[in-house]
Amino acid sequence: MLDQLYIENIAVIEKASIDFSKGLNVLTGETGAGKSIVIDSIHAVLGHRTSKELIRSGAKSAFVSAVFRNLSASVLKRLSELSYTPEEDGSLLLQREIREDGRTVCRINERPATVSILRDIGSLLVDIHGQNENYGLLSQNQHLRYLDQMAQDEGALLEYQNAYTAMRSTEKQLKSLQMDEAEKARKIDLLSYQVEELENADLKLGEEKDLKEKRAFYRNSEKLANAVGEATDALSGGEESMGALSELETAAKALEEVQNLPQAQQLSSRLSDLSYELEDCLSELQNLSEQLSYEPEDVEKTEERLDQLYRLGQKYGPDEETMLSFLEKAKNELNQIQSADEVVAELNERLEKQREEAQKLAKVLSNLRRDTAKTFVKRVRKELNFLDMPNVEFEVEQLSAEMEMQGIDRVQFLISTNAGEPLKPISKIASGGELSRIMLAIKCVLADRDEIGTLIFDEVDTGVSGSAAQKVGLKLWETSRGRQVLCVTHLAQIAALGDQQYFISKRVDSGRTFTKVDLLDREGRVEELARITGGGELTPLLLQNASEMLSRGERKKLALTKQG
Repeated sequence: MLDQLYIENIAVIEKASIDFSKGLNVLTGETGAGKSIVIDSIHAVLGHRTSKELIRSGAKSAFVSAVFRNLSASVLKRLSELSYTPEEDGSLLLQREIREDGRTVCRINERPATVSILRDIGSLLVDIHGQNENYGLLSQNQHLRYLDQMAQDEGALLEYQNAYTAMRSTEKQLKSLQMDEAEKARKIDLLSYQVEELENADLKLGEEKDLKEKRAFYRNSEKLANAVGEATDALSGGEESMGALSELETAAKALEEVQNLPQAQQLSSRLSDLSYELEDCLSELQNLSEQLSYEPEDVEKTEERLDQLYRLGQKYGPDEETMLSFLEKAKNELNQIQSADEVVAELNERLEKQREEAQKLAKVLSNLRRDTAKTFVKRVRKELNFLDMPNVEFEVEQLSAEMEMQGIDRVQFLISTNAGEPLKPISKIASGGELSRIMLAIKCVLADRDEIGTLIFDEVDTGVSGSAAQKVGLKLWETSRGRQVLCVTHLAQIAALGDQQYFISKRVDSGRTFTKVDLLDREGRVEELARITGGGELTPLLLQNASEMLSRGERKKLALTKQG
C-alpha cells in the first residue's frame, strides 16, 4: 500500500506531501491544477520513463519519494533476490531524483538502485491504469495477456515456452548445417587448407618471442665478438705485444728478487694476486668467445621462421595462442561439415521429438485458455451489467495460429454494444466511455489474480456520466475493499464514494504557479462536490445537494459492506 508520497519541484508542484490511506482515495480539482502531475510523479518514482522537462522551471532537479507498507510476499521475495531489505518497521522507501543534465539518482531504503530496479519493484507494488491502458485494450496481444492472467497459467506457459525455445534452437542448428554441395565443397577446401597450413607450421606457445631474442643476439653478435676479441688480446697478447697478463707476471717476478726492501715484496705479492684474477678473466673471455660463435645458416633459419610466423599471423591472428585457437575451431568446423549428414539426421530426429512435445504443451495451454475464457466472459459480462452496460455482449474469440512464443492461439475480445448487433472486435466499435468501463470491468475481474496492493485509475470516468458514473464509483469502492485504490476523477458521483478525498488546487504568487494537495474533511468534501456539480458559485442548494450526495454514497457503501 502507498502510505506517503512526497513531491518536490515537479512541474507546478514546488513541494507536496500526501498521506494516503487504505480503501478508495479520490483526487479532485480544477483542470490544470496538477492532478495528472501527481500521477506522473508516481510514474517517475516507480521507474517509468520520464524527462528532465518535468523539472519545475528555475529548479536544478526534481525529487519524488514514496513509502509503501504492508508489503506482499512477492515484493519481499523480489527485494531479497535483489539484495534489498525492508526497514525495521516493514516499510519500503523508493526515491528518485531527476537532474537538469538528464541524469537520474535512484534509491531503495537509502541504498543506491537503478531505474530498471525501481521499475522491477514498482511493477509489483502499483498497477496504474490510465488512458494509455484503455487504448491498449484495442491490442490483441493485450487480450491474450489478460486471459493468461485470469488463467494463472504461469507454469503451463513457462513449460511450453521452454519446449518452444529448445525446438527453435535445434531449428537454428539445422539451418546452419544446411548448405548446397558447391558451397559445402568450397568450405571443406578452405578449411582443409587452413588446418593443413597451421598443423604443418607446428606452432608452439612463446616461440616467436624466443626467435626475436635470438635474432637480436645474432644482429649484435659481431660487435660483441670484436669486443671480446680485443679484450682477450689485451690480456693474452699477440704478435705486437706481450699482453697485460704476461707483463704483470714479469713485474711481479722483478720485485720478488728485491730481498732487502719489504715494500717491494708486498707489491710483488699484490701483483701476483692480480695476475691470478686476470687469468680467470681471460678464461671467461675465452668461454664467452665460444658462446658467440654460430653458423650462418642459424641466422637464416631464424629469419625464415619469423617470416613464416608473420605471414600466418596476418591470416590467423597476432600470436601463437590466437592461431592455435583458430586451428582448433577450423578442425571442429571441418569435422562438423564432413560429418554433417550424421549430425543433420540426429538433429532432425531431435527436432521431431521437440516439435511433438511443444505442440502437446501448446494444446494443454490452449485448452486451459479456452476453459478460462468461459469463466472470464461470464464475470466480465456481470461487471459490465453492473456498470450500466446491460445490452453489451462480450465474447473471447480464440482461433488457432502458427506456433510461436506465446502458444498456438490468436485471441481477441469481441463486443456488441447494442442489442441485435453482431459481435465485432473492440477496436471497431467501442467508444471512449465504453472502453473505460470495459477496462474497469476487466480490472475488477483480474483484481484477485495478483498481489499488487495499490491500483491507480487516472480519469477512468472519461465518457461516463449519470447513473453509469455512480456505478463506476461503486465498482471502484468495491475493488478497494481488498486493496488500496487511488482514483483521479472529474465526477462528483465517483468522488462522493471515496473513503478519503484530496483536493488539488493551484495559486499564482509573484508570477509563479504553485500547486498544493489537501485532505478534505466532510465540510471540505461537500464544498468540493458542490463545485464539481455546479461549476460556479456555491449556492445553498448546491451545498445541500452535495451533502445529500455524500450521505447517499455513505449509505450505499454501508449497504454493500453488509451484503459482502
